[in-house]
Amino acid sequence: MATLTEIARRAGVSVSVASRVLNGDPNLRTRPETRERVVQAAKDLNYTANYAGRALRLARSKALALIVPDVSTPLFADLLAGAADASGEQDHTLLLGRSDRVTAGGDLVRRLVGEGRVDGFVLQRSDDLSDQALENLVANDARIVLVASRTPRRRGSVVLDDVAGGRLATEHLLALGHRRVALIGGVERSDIARRREQGYTEALHDAGLRKRDAWVTRLGYSPDVAAAAARSLMATSPAPTAIVVANVNGAIGALTALRQGGFDIPGDVSVIAIHDQWMAAHTWPPLTTVKMPFYEVGYLAVRLLLDQLAGAPAEDIVVRDPAPLLILRESTGAPNSAV
Repeated sequence: MATLTEIARRAGVSVSVASRVLNGDPNLRTRPETRERVVQAAKDLNYTANYAGRALRLARSKALALIVPDVSTPLFADLLAGAADASGEQDHTLLLGRSDRVTAGGDLVRRLVGEGRVDGFVLQRSDDLSDQALENLVANDARIVLVASRTPRRRGSVVLDDVAGGRLATEHLLALGHRRVALIGGVERSDIARRREQGYTEALHDAGLRKRDAWVTRLGYSPDVAAAAARSLMATSPAPTAIVVANVNGAIGALTALRQGGFDIPGDVSVIAIHDQWMAAHTWPPLTTVKMPFYEVGYLAVRLLLDQLAGAPAEDIVVRDPAPLLILRESTGAPNSAV
């Protein structure tokens, strides 16, 4: 009986391509004439597929992987809880990993899927992983759902209503009477950061205010970077009386830097963060936040991934229910008339 190696040699293709053509892989990208050569070679050599082996290869591990930028941050606790609940409901095991492994080890996704260790991935990529870099790292036949961001390839995603989150945070400050409202945002290439800045801009516009470039930073969300951004903003003239920080981890860094700089919060400057985590209630002063539905994102991302594994097409979802929720604490207040 002819082997795949003989089919591939006769058709002038690799064994992998011959196997995927004969197995009808819908994700294989190759020219029609190449497919015809493989099919004709199989006919000429009376090739019979090994369906028992194919069934073994297609067996599921019933394990999924959730990959996040930093497994140590409390920010991802709700995301993990939602993903774990959805996995458990379908009798799947959920593994947790860091996205820097995806960046540094380009074959990680291919290897884990190819070796049958996991059936698919839910991935929140780090800001330094571009669309093209992601596509270069992910195998064409890997089932993957992105959380919080999207790519032009539309692999499937579940994102937050970041525009509404940015708008709600800014509207809270405007309602307190602030008119000099700054934004500490994410890096420019981040689609999350762009959406949150859009919400900030729309809220200012609706209040009859214009966005001032000097009061917007786009440097990232790490505590150290946000701390430097806060110091830079307060050195402008006039300085803002309120700051929206587009990520709670960055807000903790900004809050520390402002207090070290001798600013009273909220007397001199109010601070509000997008996202909530337990640490936000234990800063000084406790941080006012906009809680985003990260549990629902994790839950829906796993359900979407399982649907894809069952043959459903990739889908993009924006979680609008529940809506972003304002959590009032002590870091925001009316502007000081003397400032």
